Amino acid sequence: MKKILIVEDDRRIAQNIYRGLVSEHFEAEIAADGITGKQMALEKKFDLILLDVNLPGMRGYEVCQQIRLYKPAIPIIMLTAYGEIEDKVEGLGRGADDYIVKPFDFRELLARINAALRISEIRNPENENKVLRIADLEMNLGTKEVIRAGKSIELTAKEFALLEYFLINRGRVVSKMDLAEHVWHLNFDPGTNVVEVYINYLRKKVDKDFTTKLIHTRPGLGYILKED
Repeated sequence: MKKILIVEDDRRIAQNIYRGLVSEHFEAEIAADGITGKQMALEKKFDLILLDVNLPGMRGYEVCQQIRLYKPAIPIIMLTAYGEIEDKVEGLGRGADDYIVKPFDFRELLARINAALRISEIRNPENENKVLRIADLEMNLGTKEVIRAGKSIELTAKEFALLEYFLINRGRVVSKMDLAEHVWHLNFDPGTNVVEVYINYLRKKVDKDFTTKLIHTRPGLGYILKED
């Protein structure tokens, strides 16, 4: 059973998250201020931390940075009422893995938690040479090699991250918003076509010269990585 630390000074929000997590078969503990949250994170074993920004005692940004010094691999999702790009950039720059703006639907938070835990498991040092596969496509997370049908495929860092997210979520539809937030770490702007552009780049490299297509569009929903 995965264990999650909730660092949140709003009692109502903390209790709502706690009850939701327990109902989804997680263990959870609550810290109501930044100093206590930091101490608990460093002294106990947690699989993920939910960290508010505006905390008494020590702000979430500083807590995040301190935790990262001693536990660089633990997933941290920041919770905040501040939705400006500058706030997200600061949180991610201090070491957060994800950033969710209040108010939020618990279902979205749960999806973010599960995604962060999946990525954490794959990136565990014990699994550094783990290979993600679908059909005849292989991605080695340790060597950063991508091979399809025995042919080596050269990807840029962003293309690699995009394909990795697809492989982690293979068989599931992922929206353009999911991709923008988890690969680019930004709010989705419906006026930009950056996701479509990179999907096109990736298709040219991993699908164009092969009979079986792996990246499929679901109109109005997003994309899915699966065998034809």
